[in-house]
Amino acid sequence: MELLLLHIVGQSTRFSLPSCLWFLAVSSNGNLICMLDQTPSLSTSFAAACCQEPPTSIKANRVPGSVTIASYNVHKCVGTDGRFDPQRVGDVIRELGADIIALQEVDERTGRRQGLLDLKSLRRETDLVSAHTPENLGSHGWHGNLILARKGVVQAVSLVRLPGLEPRGALIVDLEIEGVVLRVIAAHFGLLRRSRTKQASALLEATRSVLRPTILLGDLNEWRVHSRSSLLALLPHFGPIHTVLPSFPSRFPLLALDRILAKPPSLISSLEVHQTPLSRIASDHLPIKARLNLQGLRQLHLQPDYL
Repeated sequence: MELLLLHIVGQSTRFSLPSCLWFLAVSSNGNLICMLDQTPSLSTSFAAACCQEPPTSIKANRVPGSVTIASYNVHKCVGTDGRFDPQRVGDVIRELGADIIALQEVDERTGRRQGLLDLKSLRRETDLVSAHTPENLGSHGWHGNLILARKGVVQAVSLVRLPGLEPRGALIVDLEIEGVVLRVIAAHFGLLRRSRTKQASALLEATRSVLRPTILLGDLNEWRVHSRSSLLALLPHFGPIHTVLPSFPSRFPLLALDRILAKPPSLISSLEVHQTPLSRIASDHLPIKARLNLQGLRQLHLQPDYL
C-alpha cells in the first residue's frame, strides 16, 4: 500500500505546523482510503510529503464524445540533462496524443525570440497546427505561449498582456470543435504571488461576459492550495482549483505548477500527469492532460455568445 500526502488541516502550532494530517492511502486494487494522523512532527510530515510517490491522475467514468487537452512547459527545449533537444520535446508531444495542447516557453526569451520547435514536423506527424500566426514570423507564440490543435475551426484570437513585474501574456483562442465553441486560454503566470493574483483576476475579467465554455491552462506557477492560493480569484467560475497533481520538477514531481481549469468545472472528466521515461528528461516540467466532456455541454444546450 502506498501513502500519499493529500492535504493539511487543523490548528497551527508555534512552528506553523498542523495539529493533524489527512493522508490518502491507495491500495494495490485502486481503492482510496483516508487516514488521520493526529500527532505529526516536522520530520514525519516532511518525509510523508517527499518520500512517497505523488498521485498522477484523477479520473471519472470515461465519457463518450470527449476530447483530450494538454499543457506542457517545454523549458525552451532544454532537458533535465542540460541538453537542448527540440526533437525530444516533439516526441513527448506525440506521446500525449492530445487534440488541443497549450505549450509554454516555445520561443527564445530575448533577442529575436526565435521559435524553438519544428512545427512542420509536428503537423506532419500529429496533424497539430498553430491556432494563430504571430506578428513576428520567426516566433511560435505570444510571450512563449502557443496553442496547437489537430481539429476544429478557429473563430477568433486575442492576445492579452498580463499585469505584473515580469513581461507575461495570455493567448485566447475561440475554437469550434465537434459542434461546440470553446474558449481556450493559454497562460504562463509570474513568479511573484502578487503578480499571479493580478493575472488570475485579469483573465477572469476577460471571460466574465463570455457565456461559452472556457478552458484556462498552462504553467500557473502556483503551488499553494486553499486559502493562500493566488488562484482563488477564479472561484467559483473555474475549477477544479484545489485538485492538484504534482508536475514539477519532472524527475521527482512535488509541486502542481501546471493546471487545467474549466468553466464550468464539470467540463473536465479526468486529469492526468503524463509520466514517461522521455517526459522526465525532456523538460523540467511534466505535461498534464485532461479529458473534456463535450457531450455534456451539448446536453445542456449551451449557446455561445460571440463577442
